[in-house]
Amino acid sequence: MPSSVSYLTYILDSLSLHGDVSCRPMMGEYILYCEGKPVGGIYDDRLLVKPTPSALRLLPNAPRELPYPGAKEMLLVEETDDRAFLAVLFSTIAAELPAPKKRK
Repeated sequence: MPSSVSYLTYILDSLSLHGDVSCRPMMGEYILYCEGKPVGGIYDDRLLVKPTPSALRLLPNAPRELPYPGAKEMLLVEETDDRAFLAVLFSTIAAELPAPKKRK
C-alpha cells in the first residue's frame, strides 16, 4: 500500500526545524534526504531511518522493520511529534553518511 500524501506532509512539517530535508517519490513511497544524503524514507505510512551508530544510540529500543520485501532493515521512528528530536536525529544520521556520488 503506497504512503499517503497527508502522512508525507505531516512528516515534512515535523522535520521543518532542520531546514535541509527534502523528499523524492519512489514507487508509491518517499525517500527522505537530509543535506543531500538519503537518511530514510516513508514506507506504508511509517517513518524509517537507516540504522547508523548515532541512530541506534538515539533510538535504542526502536523496532527494526523492512521497508519492502528484500530490503535491509531500518529503524522505525515512533516519536514523530517531537520536532527537535527529529532535527537532531536527521542531522546526526546525515553526518555519518558519505557524500553522495556525483553523476556523470
